[in-house]
Amino acid sequence: MAQRNSLIKQALNNYASLVAKFPHPYRVVVAFDDEHQQYLVRKLGWTKEFGGRINQTVLHVALHDGKIWIEEDWTEEGIATYFLEHDVPREEIVLGFQPPALRSYTEFAVA
Repeated sequence: MAQRNSLIKQALNNYASLVAKFPHPYRVVVAFDDEHQQYLVRKLGWTKEFGGRINQTVLHVALHDGKIWIEEDWTEEGIATYFLEHDVPREEIVLGFQPPALRSYTEFAVA
């Protein structure tokens, strides 16, 4: 399980580093909760261009029952791609942001 925690942290840190290279009207915040096995990347800030407050969870990944659950993913490529490239089997990745009834139509685990 510690190996999966490290892989998730690496993926989220890589994404945050990529976003940080470009100027934005928000801060990129990465949060890791090892005790509850919850990992997040958020955008926070203020801007007139977008009508005020920016408060968005870009990525939310969790470990549950030995599987990687992608609870939120607003990245262009999809964080599942990163996990597949790092040898995580499809049957160990759950697209938690998909309704349970639709998960069987994805190429990933149902739960």
